[in-house]
Amino acid sequence: MSLDDKGRKMPELSKRVGTFTDSVIRRMTRISDACPGSINLSQGFPDFDPPKPLLDALAEAAYKGPHQYSVTFGAENFREALAKKAERTIKREINPETEIVVTCGGTEAMMCAMMTICNPGDKVMVFSPFYENYGADAILSGAEPIFIPLVPPEYSFDINLIEQGFKDGAKAIIVCNPSNPCGKVFTKEELTAIGNLALKYDAFVVTDEVYEHIIYAPNVHTAVASLPGMFDHTITCNSLSKTYSITGWRLGYLIGPENVIENAKKVHDFLTVGAAAPLQEAAVAGLTLPESYYEELGALYTKKRDYFLAGLDRIGLKHNVPQGSYFVLVDIQDFLDLPRFKGWSDLQFCEWMIENIGVAAVPGSSFFREEVNNLIRLHFARSKETLDLALDRLSKLRDVLDGKM
Repeated sequence: MSLDDKGRKMPELSKRVGTFTDSVIRRMTRISDACPGSINLSQGFPDFDPPKPLLDALAEAAYKGPHQYSVTFGAENFREALAKKAERTIKREINPETEIVVTCGGTEAMMCAMMTICNPGDKVMVFSPFYENYGADAILSGAEPIFIPLVPPEYSFDINLIEQGFKDGAKAIIVCNPSNPCGKVFTKEELTAIGNLALKYDAFVVTDEVYEHIIYAPNVHTAVASLPGMFDHTITCNSLSKTYSITGWRLGYLIGPENVIENAKKVHDFLTVGAAAPLQEAAVAGLTLPESYYEELGALYTKKRDYFLAGLDRIGLKHNVPQGSYFVLVDIQDFLDLPRFKGWSDLQFCEWMIENIGVAAVPGSSFFREEVNNLIRLHFARSKETLDLALDRLSKLRDVLDGKM
């Protein structure tokens, strides 16, 4: 029974909202924002501007429009530009009329995909650790998530567990590549093995490829939809947020076979109607940037990763080495073993960090199905000046270990 603030009985809410929490990532941002001067390395958005051609196109769109609804599944010129860009990675012609639907960010793209393919009671496999939305997406779609562990330090997986999941009736598997939060880049061989099982059991692979251009050599991004026979069994979810540093524009998309996209359009129509028309117009300028832009983006993030990880090493913080994305997992077990932190959760430690260190992180437990309490996630999509200040503050953690703080 639900009660209001005066103790009066209220109607019961949906049972599904009691099966997951609010976004821990966004919660940490709110806590960080409430602490003046805290550096937010929790929620993954850059603190530098989008490419100048996008800004110029946005300024032009502000005066010339469009300012009214575009076609609900995406403005024609935006879908055409998306198709041309995606063809380079998917390695086939993409029909912008029948094989793409534009969404309000990658978050809606994933929700739209799940609602399109899932019936109540269906099973969907999710790798653990996972981006926190996936479990909630499955539940909100009426599906049951089945978690497949990625085993550190390499975050490898047992292909037999995936086959067992399909044998047990899983309709799909979600693959985030590169992975948020651990930065794993799935190899072509791993993706082929997953794809072969999807073909064998007539299932879908739903991919989240928002970090496709943030890959560290010698790792290479492979689009599942590009593998033999897989386009008709793959729903590719993506967004422009990370590639062009426009997380606030909320532009995402789905690419898939015509029968899937035709139905995804219906779901999208009643979820959000359509993405912002002037932002779609401006974003075409990003989608038509030369290949050199993506090479420079990869080089920029490689430099940031190496710089930030070297700083963590100097402090003496243990961490993984991401193969892609701009996240790193830091091991805090040495701190939790100290008497002052005895019995603490990773969430409590992250809250303490914001107040005492001035840096916001995400507790690793929010990404794992398993009982994991010793990891926190930081991101390095920040300017060198911000990273320097963050590392200077994080160096105080060394003093904590040495008993000086």
